[in-house]
Amino acid sequence: MLAYMDVDLSTGLDALLPLVAPLVTGHSDVAIGSRLASGASVARGPKREFISRSYNLLLHTVFATHFHDAQCGFKALRADAAAALLPQIDDDEWFFDTELLLVAEHNGLRIHEVPVDWVDDPDSRVRVAQTARRDLAGMARMAWRFLRGAGRIDGATYGRAELADQMGRQLVVFGLIGTISTGVSAGLFLALREPLGAVLANVVAVTATVAVNAWANRRFTFGRRGRLGRSSDYLRAGAIYLVGLVVSTFVLSAISPTDHLVELLALLATWSLTTVARFTVLSHTPITSTEVQP
Repeated sequence: MLAYMDVDLSTGLDALLPLVAPLVTGHSDVAIGSRLASGASVARGPKREFISRSYNLLLHTVFATHFHDAQCGFKALRADAAAALLPQIDDDEWFFDTELLLVAEHNGLRIHEVPVDWVDDPDSRVRVAQTARRDLAGMARMAWRFLRGAGRIDGATYGRAELADQMGRQLVVFGLIGTISTGVSAGLFLALREPLGAVLANVVAVTATVAVNAWANRRFTFGRRGRLGRSSDYLRAGAIYLVGLVVSTFVLSAISPTDHLVELLALLATWSLTTVARFTVLSHTPITSTEVQP
């Protein structure tokens, strides 16, 4: 087990046992103290409080984080989790804490948060403006890293086995993504129907969402984050897109151009069939735990 805390002991040591307990039991992989979680008791000035809350709100907005306090100097990790995470950390200054937690959450590790009693050190040597600039630069670096599919730890040495049956979760997530994509496509079609005509409006409406839809389903529905299999997934999605486009164009050509409601209903039916085909093809692509980006 690896634990570290601020040398000024701003956090009371009575929180140490609650911090390490979930690691010892195997319930969690990383445990952190939090000054912003419910139950925390914090004594610090309004400037520091505002900066801390703003920074963590920004993290939540950009990365959809679930932890409340990235930089509380009171953390512990299981030894195996530390061995997997630390080689992925580039920063060795103030952004280290945030980068560690972002990589941990990105890889699905369990993070346990403990509300702490915290008394700010009035003699702190932290340069707020300089640290804030470096933190923002670190956030930009991590966002780009994740968008490239990097930041994955080796699932062969650390990680949980994939569940044998995730069909229920996959169907719900796929349905949500499909509903949003269909809504956007339908809105674009209705907006462009008059100036472009039904066929061209359909091309624009479907094309506008195909790439994001494929990425979202690959990432959130089927949990594929690395490069392995990415090209084949997008090729399959592209093939389904082309087939759906040909079918919907044929259907629109057979419908009276004055019957806009029938056009929209026919498109919704075609898009639904395409969606079913997309789920069937992508769900039968093997998923492995070795989808790791070097």
